[in-house]
Amino acid sequence: MEIAITAPSGNVGRFLVGHLVRAGIRPRLLSRHPARPRATWGDLVDAREVDLRDAAAVTEATRGVDALFLVVPPGEADDPVAAYAEVGEVVAAAVAENRVPRTVLQSSVGAELREGAGEIDGLALVEEALDRVVAKHADLAVTHLRCGYFFSNLLFELDSIRSGTVAVLLPTGQPFSWVAPADIAAVAASLLLRADWSGRRVQAVHGPQDLSWDDVVAVVGDVLGRTVTAHRVGDDDMRATLAGAGMSPARVEAIMGMSTGLRDGFVPEQPRTPVTTTDTTLGAWAWAELRPTLDATG
Repeated sequence: MEIAITAPSGNVGRFLVGHLVRAGIRPRLLSRHPARPRATWGDLVDAREVDLRDAAAVTEATRGVDALFLVVPPGEADDPVAAYAEVGEVVAAAVAENRVPRTVLQSSVGAELREGAGEIDGLALVEEALDRVVAKHADLAVTHLRCGYFFSNLLFELDSIRSGTVAVLLPTGQPFSWVAPADIAAVAASLLLRADWSGRRVQAVHGPQDLSWDDVVAVVGDVLGRTVTAHRVGDDDMRATLAGAGMSPARVEAIMGMSTGLRDGFVPEQPRTPVTTTDTTLGAWAWAELRPTLDATG
């Protein structure tokens, strides 16, 4: 079985590679920096240098593939939504040309809105590009993994956690789904290694429980042995902060929308069930990854 993985050194990909290698697969890793996974896995992987915006390279790299795991990296584009759309069209064309039987897309809760959710709108466009291919070719299939908010996003808040206050856009008591990247990798592996599914599928990956920012900082504080609080800031204040950091207007709105678009009465299309619930708790993740990272960076 030939399985290709994009972003193999990312938050999810680095765990997914391990699952496939241990299952006896030599995965094909598509990366702009193939030396990174090659240094870890050696000849157990087929690491290839591929830019997902390069149509010819993507088509060649996915030739003969039985299943593809697609992560569209956000990159540093001034307009992230347009950048997602560009990659989505490139990969969808390659899937169609090479008749890749199964594609698993790392999408996000909120993509079901199709617009109004900032950067997540880009993932909605990728979903739609793959959906058009599957609708046209009955022998092809796609599963969109609508993932919750990554625990690993807390690694971008190290300075705030050290200071004791994390600034957020959502009401600090509003619960939403949080998930460990390793659990997403496990779900993805189970789909990539199976050939008994077809058509267009959507599966949420909601993590073990919905958590508010108040819940999250309480858990983080307990693990780290310090007091951490969440502080809600106004939309205009956050926009000013992001713009002051040199971000383009489109990039500012892409970041803002991931919170503001999921704030007022949003309910995920896929409910929490035993199928969409995964195991790793925030406390376990924080002890294993956040705590040592915080210690290592001072």
